[in-house]
Amino acid sequence: MSPAIRLGFFSALGAYTIWGLLPLYFKVLGHIAPEEMLAHRILWSVPTGVIFIAIAAKWADLRAVLTVRRMGWLTLSAALIGLNWFIYIWAVGQDRVMEASLGYYINPLVNVLIGAVFLSERLRPAQWAAVGVAAIGVAVMAVAFGRVPWAALILCLTFAIYSVIRKRVQVDGRAGFLVEAALLAPLAALWMGWFTGQPNGRLLGEGGSDILLLMASGPITAVPLILFAIAAKRLMLSTVGMMQYLGPTLQFLIALSFGERFGWTHGVGFACIWAALVIFTTDSVLGGRKARRLARSAQVT
Repeated sequence: MSPAIRLGFFSALGAYTIWGLLPLYFKVLGHIAPEEMLAHRILWSVPTGVIFIAIAAKWADLRAVLTVRRMGWLTLSAALIGLNWFIYIWAVGQDRVMEASLGYYINPLVNVLIGAVFLSERLRPAQWAAVGVAAIGVAVMAVAFGRVPWAALILCLTFAIYSVIRKRVQVDGRAGFLVEAALLAPLAALWMGWFTGQPNGRLLGEGGSDILLLMASGPITAVPLILFAIAAKRLMLSTVGMMQYLGPTLQFLIALSFGERFGWTHGVGFACIWAALVIFTTDSVLGGRKARRLARSAQVT
């Protein structure tokens, strides 16, 4: 394993582990309302982003972001990731971690579907089969939950569209993260100013350990995104695709440890999702190998 691949592997491992363990962090701060937690997450992300830019000396990349077109796209991506963060925090507080994990399990399949519908990408038969089986799984989960798993669907769609935008807008990951946080910061600051003026308002939670935990929300948000960007540049897409299931799997196990209900209908639903992911991942690996063989053959000829 080359040093670059080794760095990419451990970066991906770190990113998905942090994302997978996030429910534990938000559970500890469960006494803080979702909108309050979101405001802190945004506001503390700004100085965190500045520190990472300074460490990497990426000021030129930050200036390169400041064009009308890129700022327009990043404004949309900021709104999407802000909504994603809020729904995730809310889901953990409502003991719906299992539903949140469902959203991130089906995320890669929705990415493929978005590519087919909006980017004119052709899906292979196995990919269509995986999407179909996943759709059945979501329908079964709707029966298991007794309602449409809208939190999972919003988490999935917002992150999928966010990923498409960030893929098409070529900007440094650290610079893009800082700009997104800075775009959301005025709204978060206005809300926080209003909130602290209320009878039960507060600035830093209930004090004590809350202060450090809330300040940590910036690094906890930024570090996995930066690690993911490092991994994506150094690993094959199929490797990243297989490793991304680590996050929702950890979330799923945490949901069980929290005592969230898991009956036979949940089992059937998740079995469909996992079967779809096996089909999708196997097809992606085989498709990648075939593409590399064809590329080598073309070079020889």
